[in-house]
Amino acid sequence: MGIFPPCDSSEVMEKLLGSVCGKTRDEPIPTPSKIKGKVVLMKKNVMDSTDLWASFVDRVHEVFGRGISLQLISSDHFDPDDQKRGRLGKEAYLEDWVTKFTSLKAEDEVSYDVEFEDCLGIPGAFVIRNRHHSQIYLKSLELEDVPGHAGPLHFVCDSWVYPSRRYDSDRIFFSNKAYLPSETPPPLIVYREQELKNLRGKGSGELKEWDRVYDYAFYNDLGSPEKGEDHARPVLGGSAYPYPRRARTGRAPNKKDPNTESRLFLLNLNIYVPRDEKFAQVKFSDFIAYAIKSIGQVLVPEIKAVFDKTFNEFDTYDDVLSVYETRTQLPDDKSLAKIKDCVPWELLRELIRSDGERFLNFPVPEVIQASETAWRTDEEFGREMLAGVNPVVIRLLEEFPPRSKLDIEVYGNQHSTITTEDMEKNMNGLTVIEAIEKKKLFILDHHDSLMPYLRRINTTSTKTYATRTILLLEENGTLKPLAIELSLPHESGDSHGAVSRVFTPCQGVVGGMIWQLAKAYAAVNDSGFHQLISHWLNTHAVIEPFSIATNRQLSTLHPIYKLLKPHFRDTIHINALARHTLINAGGVLETTVFPGRYAMEMSSLVYSNWNFTDQALPKDLLKRGVAVPDPSRPHGLRLLIEDYPFAVDGLEIWSAINLWVTEYCSLYYLTDEKVTGDVELQSWWKEIREVGHGDLKDKPWWPEMATRDELIESCTIIIWVASALHAAVNFGQYAYAGYLPNRPTVSRRFMPEPGSPEYAELENVDNHEVVFLKTITAQFQTLLGVSLIEMLSRHSTDEIYLGQRETPYWTGDQEPVRAFKRFSASLVEIEDRIKSRNLDPELRNRTGPVQMPYMLLYPNTSDETKKGGLNVKGIPNSVSI
Repeated sequence: MGIFPPCDSSEVMEKLLGSVCGKTRDEPIPTPSKIKGKVVLMKKNVMDSTDLWASFVDRVHEVFGRGISLQLISSDHFDPDDQKRGRLGKEAYLEDWVTKFTSLKAEDEVSYDVEFEDCLGIPGAFVIRNRHHSQIYLKSLELEDVPGHAGPLHFVCDSWVYPSRRYDSDRIFFSNKAYLPSETPPPLIVYREQELKNLRGKGSGELKEWDRVYDYAFYNDLGSPEKGEDHARPVLGGSAYPYPRRARTGRAPNKKDPNTESRLFLLNLNIYVPRDEKFAQVKFSDFIAYAIKSIGQVLVPEIKAVFDKTFNEFDTYDDVLSVYETRTQLPDDKSLAKIKDCVPWELLRELIRSDGERFLNFPVPEVIQASETAWRTDEEFGREMLAGVNPVVIRLLEEFPPRSKLDIEVYGNQHSTITTEDMEKNMNGLTVIEAIEKKKLFILDHHDSLMPYLRRINTTSTKTYATRTILLLEENGTLKPLAIELSLPHESGDSHGAVSRVFTPCQGVVGGMIWQLAKAYAAVNDSGFHQLISHWLNTHAVIEPFSIATNRQLSTLHPIYKLLKPHFRDTIHINALARHTLINAGGVLETTVFPGRYAMEMSSLVYSNWNFTDQALPKDLLKRGVAVPDPSRPHGLRLLIEDYPFAVDGLEIWSAINLWVTEYCSLYYLTDEKVTGDVELQSWWKEIREVGHGDLKDKPWWPEMATRDELIESCTIIIWVASALHAAVNFGQYAYAGYLPNRPTVSRRFMPEPGSPEYAELENVDNHEVVFLKTITAQFQTLLGVSLIEMLSRHSTDEIYLGQRETPYWTGDQEPVRAFKRFSASLVEIEDRIKSRNLDPELRNRTGPVQMPYMLLYPNTSDETKKGGLNVKGIPNSVSI
């Protein structure tokens, strides 16, 4: 006997078919209606211009019926022929492609009308097939009068769509509505899963420009072993040299060393990165213009130096300052602005600037704009550890003398030799013990990070030390340097420990110059550590695996994808360009920064101690001892140095990001179970930990991603590192180090020894500038280095700052939009407070002797001008330069 009552089979079939379309017998299936749409796109370009040949060929394809078609996919009706997929509407073609003439400027958008037949229900996605000869950049699709949907329905695409013959499966784009995997409309689930599978690729083979594959690889593309041993570099990644992973290109192995990936010709910038990760055309034109400008700025002084009596040397500070003088006379600013407005191409517009920057000129760095000598003061030397380009290293001195953490079996006694006598003569009556008890002593310590490589570094043209600098917190809030220790490996071997000398402030003719040199060696250490660790490793390199994993494991429908995606803009591409020209063997970084060929290998040693959770600003400040817990304070801690501009501004930015992330995540994850039950989120975090940062996968500090709080903290850290932390250590490079005597990157000879000819030079005050400049970076290295940091310090004209979004339709959910507006408003309020603090004369570290306001953590959220250029203010959303 059956368990179901008897029924007419035709009635059952009718009900089943009705349920497929979301209707019953009482609700007949409607006749499909028409839906009007508007597609916005950009055509294929050649540099700043539309590719006219490609445009012509595409028109020919249109004439022969090979156009661009779109099909809507229903989010609430299954395909009658495939019960796992949403119902497809009929193909609709872009209208008037042949007859509509568009701008010749590559950056200009063009819109096309398209008319769809209703797919029944609300469209949740669409398929696009490009039957043209050339690719297009698809910006968006907007649908009007969609039955059952209030207002326009938006699809934010922002993707290059190549001809269909390049793909193994259809290109699919989803509407801007966010869904957790478990809440995805059933008709869209298969499309969601298939799209992620396409983005992961097959894991092998060389990747082509139209491939959309995000995959991982070791840093095995830095060396060129076929050029000889001097150009070979170790593979970074794995147990020998732990390192974050980079995006895979799949290029063939090097013929000399199969473990090394072959490299492209230096001027060939067509390095594979997923096409949508490449710079937008405006930014790429800016980038090329910066490079052209930089080459000119290096060549002109170098040609002049050929006729100088001391080739490749600056003889005086005036020689250095002459680099910034006007050499090519151009029209006045107003005339130039009118000319610039008439130029249609971004590359030329960037070369013809009207804001004081001129072609073949180095702009005057801010550090010497108000005074050409204030950078030499001890107060400014200390201030830049709090408000300079590397304010993330200084820490509280908790024991005296400072002790090394290097293995004594390998490196011998590496503890500091600084004595209380060295210190107390300049401590305003305080003893060292009293100062430590009152938390008044701080240290900039590069000794342990540098010493393991120092012997090898000093076999090159570099001659430098591992340094420790101890400073006293004065009553006025400034830092006074008390002693600088310069250490070398023992000549009898590493196990014999270090050979150290200690230098203290001195006002005499010779003593004063010796102290200035000691500060220069400390600055060389800090410059190298800044460029390799604070900047490259701790922002660029560590963020890339998060970007790769986000694209591989989180659908564009996922709310966390929508939260994080803006903070990965251009990161994969800029890192690929860096590996190609900057951090590669013989690249600009090795040429201009003191570790030379050992630079990247040294950064691997530091990465082995990297800790994701320590990147949270409050935890970082507590770990360095520059803050103590205090629940009564706004951020739950109290700064020991109250006038610490990076920390003060940074904590406000951190809190604003954290509040925004908390509000956003709480809209989608009501309970911890929502976090653990999110299959995409769990796969994302597992891949970050086990693959992207796989060399550290067994570290106990990794969050388990089992609670909403862990998700909020992790996303806050990612956004902080990609936006504010990178801005703090990047965009001030030219302002502070564009005048290289302030932050030299190389030292070429050791401290003069009493009785030596070099020491005798110091006895004549007229020789002091010569001695200093002969010790630090040579002329060519200076010009090359300054050109590099000028490029790195520039904001692109298409910059999108923290608190801004590229489109107001980034999500179709209204509550997140309102929360984001509150976040943006809070950042604008922070801007006002930063400007107010910079005007407070009691806060001496805000401007310092060089009279340079601290603006590196000024969000610039309120700025919609898109001017770009060399400007210290502004926190871009991502690591994009």
